[in-house]
Amino acid sequence: MIGASLGAAAYERAPEISGILAGAGPVEDTRPARLSAKTDAILTLSGIGIAFGGVKALSDVDLEVKGGEIRAVIGPNGAGKSSLINIISGLYHADRGRIAIDGQSFSRVPASRLARLGVARTFQNLALFGGLSVRDNIASGRVHTRRASFVEHIAGLPRARREDARIAEKVDRTIAFLHLDTVADRLVATLPYGLQKRVELARALVAEPKILLLDEPMAGMTATEKAEMAGFVRAARDRHGVTIILIEHDIGVVMGLSDRVAVLDYGRKIADGTPAEVRTDPAVIRAYIGTADGEGI
Repeated sequence: MIGASLGAAAYERAPEISGILAGAGPVEDTRPARLSAKTDAILTLSGIGIAFGGVKALSDVDLEVKGGEIRAVIGPNGAGKSSLINIISGLYHADRGRIAIDGQSFSRVPASRLARLGVARTFQNLALFGGLSVRDNIASGRVHTRRASFVEHIAGLPRARREDARIAEKVDRTIAFLHLDTVADRLVATLPYGLQKRVELARALVAEPKILLLDEPMAGMTATEKAEMAGFVRAARDRHGVTIILIEHDIGVVMGLSDRVAVLDYGRKIADGTPAEVRTDPAVIRAYIGTADGEGI
């Protein structure tokens, strides 16, 4: 389930490393510590760095994400985008720096507690269960909420039935929200690629996260599918108050959808601001087209 891109050009060309989580350095305390400072940021990254085999994928990256915003992270291939999102979701362990999620500070985000921390994500490469229906795939996003035991479910005891009913209700609402009603009972493997990407978004949203990490949710889509997906992403924020961190290669989509944009290049943050500010930043122009001459992205 780990995306193929590791964020540095050398690692995007070396998929065999994609299964290795960084963390060979000294063991650090991973227990959360409550933050004392008042802030409207729901997610803060401070001095994040990670290297693979001596190659730095990220160097001293700071990022602040405010509650309720759509925050994009962009950059050329190998800039470190997927490494960053994998660190936020606990798939990679940063060599240095700290991450604060909704008031709890970590040196290493515990992936096993991600859903309980209010974080959900989609993956660059589809991570669905092809042999299950759309409805069952979406329902898997609520597994962390189950409290009834296996025996209770087998026996059909009241607590298990109540859980099943609550999950079914939330799945039905998510299906309706993403206009998946007509395919809800089809096997995911039989769906077109664009619909599969929408199912993956549904599985993340049904968990009712505070923070949603979207790793190239529109990759491989047609222009029409991208426009539809952008509408769903915006609606998730506007209707449900979800804070969204978006990695996406389509700059046009990013600039039209995001509140603020951070730009990475060779593992370092080179720009951060509104879409209007970023598109005319000389450092960003150089990173994308190799020259500071021109009128921006």
